[in-house]
Amino acid sequence: MERLEETTGLSSDQVRRGVEWLRLKDLASVAESTTHMYSLGKNGLEAFEKGLPERRLIDLLKDGPKKLQDLQKDLGPIFGPAMGLARRNNWIESVDDQITLKASPAELSGEITLKKIGTGKMSKAKLDESDLNSLLKRPDFVVEDAIKSKEVSLSDDAKTIVLSDTAGAIDVEAKVPQVYVARTHPLKDTIDEIREIFVTLGFSEIIGSMVQPSFWNFDALFTPQDHPARELQDTFYLDSISAKKIGTPEQIKKVSASHKQGWRYLWDINEARKMVLRTHTTCVTIKHLAETKPDEARVFSVGRVFRNEKVSYKHLVEFNQIEGVVVGKNATLRDLMGIQKEFYKRMGITKIKFWPTFFPYTEPSLQTMVYNDRLGKWVELFGMGIFRPEVTKPLGINRPVLAWGGGIERIAMLKYGLDDVREFYNNDLNWLRSATKCQ
Repeated sequence: MERLEETTGLSSDQVRRGVEWLRLKDLASVAESTTHMYSLGKNGLEAFEKGLPERRLIDLLKDGPKKLQDLQKDLGPIFGPAMGLARRNNWIESVDDQITLKASPAELSGEITLKKIGTGKMSKAKLDESDLNSLLKRPDFVVEDAIKSKEVSLSDDAKTIVLSDTAGAIDVEAKVPQVYVARTHPLKDTIDEIREIFVTLGFSEIIGSMVQPSFWNFDALFTPQDHPARELQDTFYLDSISAKKIGTPEQIKKVSASHKQGWRYLWDINEARKMVLRTHTTCVTIKHLAETKPDEARVFSVGRVFRNEKVSYKHLVEFNQIEGVVVGKNATLRDLMGIQKEFYKRMGITKIKFWPTFFPYTEPSLQTMVYNDRLGKWVELFGMGIFRPEVTKPLGINRPVLAWGGGIERIAMLKYGLDDVREFYNNDLNWLRSATKCQ
């Protein structure tokens, strides 16, 4: 397509429209192909200039044995990988503090590819696949780029057309450039739909900060201070920032006593003062209930939450969550299941069931399962249950509290038929323009 622009002097839009017109008339065909090009990454360029880590180690040992600490000083950060490969391949031996070279291979895996690519780019067809794969396994050694190209060819009928010097009739039915009007993101549409459903069910929305003291994010919800979810591997903490005020003296005293009695450990107020990016919106709800102590309430919260997780097809580091509670004298688990059924029904989900499960701050607890017709299996959605007395009583909440919550992206995946949650954030304009407004 780029060569057509150069040879015809037409713009990319003009070429695209012309090719599309020829395709509609069966006068041309377009073949798409992908070429994989490889270039060296940061570590690959360093290895190209100075040699692979294991090669640099071997070269240092060619003049004789070296002390371990001297090698570590000479090689710096590549010392570990170089020693590991050399030991694995039995190229070196160590006696006490001395490292000796046993064998010096003429060619190391990856060296041929480094020399061929150099500072440029090269297609996969011109590289030795086995040698290339040895570098692909190393971080930041090789960068792969997929370059897509389109080849336009005329049909046999098109080749027989005799072009006239005079202009012909204008086809008033010919395709024109499509104009895409502005629209809201499908995920935003889902959030708005969920918000509208709960408002029409008689719920009020509450809003809270995305940065919360650990007291409201964890301690008030009876999550022990040594729970794995509170470690850096699961939670984002604000470095060197602590909350000056986390609650009233009475709230702090009773929550502390609840932890001491229930978990039998010495509760530390400094841990409760640590500021975190909220891991759920329940912290907003429980703080609201602690401040208002309502006899009856229907409230919900929609917002962004943060988890220090590995990004995958079903997990994100930050995502949107819907969470709500019902407070009432005679509120039961059956009422909670009824609310959930009505919510899913209004979202267009009819095949649902509830499984018993465990959550730290509700008892009994249930997991909502919905049937995905496209995948042909049951998938997890919301968690739900009744707040434990260890959560409500220290905060002066004396009536049953029905609670539920879950990720909005998972519902949106069902609505839009996606298998990878990352598709919502890839900014794929083709998908964003084709996704129907109503599901």
